[in-house]
Amino acid sequence: MTIPILFSLLSIFLTLLHPSSGDTLPEDIFILAGESNMAGWGGVTGSKWNGYVPPQCRPNPSILRLSAHFTWSEAADPLHADIDVNHVCGVGPGTCFASAIKSKDPKLGWWGSCPAPWVAPRSRNGPAGPTWESDTVVRADAKAYKRNMEKLIRDIRTDLNNPSLPIIQVALASGKGKFVNTVRRAQLGITPPNVKCVDAKGLDLKTDHLHLTTTSQHHLGSLLADAFLASQ
Repeated sequence: MTIPILFSLLSIFLTLLHPSSGDTLPEDIFILAGESNMAGWGGVTGSKWNGYVPPQCRPNPSILRLSAHFTWSEAADPLHADIDVNHVCGVGPGTCFASAIKSKDPKLGWWGSCPAPWVAPRSRNGPAGPTWESDTVVRADAKAYKRNMEKLIRDIRTDLNNPSLPIIQVALASGKGKFVNTVRRAQLGITPPNVKCVDAKGLDLKTDHLHLTTTSQHHLGSLLADAFLASQ
């Protein structure tokens, strides 16, 4: 069984999930860990999602998701609807990623995605509040990003007893604060083996200048699929 991890944006909150014994279990599991662009705000305006899913990203019976109730079911956007319950979710890269791989390599069997929740990191003075992207806001955090991320990768691989666990990170397409480029350089310079970085810079953003559009999420999913297939 393959269990790659896709990292998106800055803070990672990884939850180990255990499906119930009666579920149809996927052959390959992908943990989707990140923040709002991994949860997906494509098609969301204000407090409403428009319901549009690109044809290439629509449900496939062999692509599953692990719900907040720890049961496997057919994956459909919004993948994180019952995970990121404090926000309105729309289209993210997850279903587009899985669909792209299935179309490019039909030999792959049942797939499962584990949407992982994200939380605002705590600052030195308590909850970070609206400035949860502390790595791009605080100079010291930006400078420590590469070291901290490489340690996180080592720790996850150690905990899972898999020193070659495939990991794909998405380099920032946007961000708040003065240190976005510092973090981007760190992301693009991650050095552990079997870690790939997909650059989201240049993908279209919504009017908030932070979140990817539905079309961009579809494109990002395809880029992630290409990166995964190239690592096999």
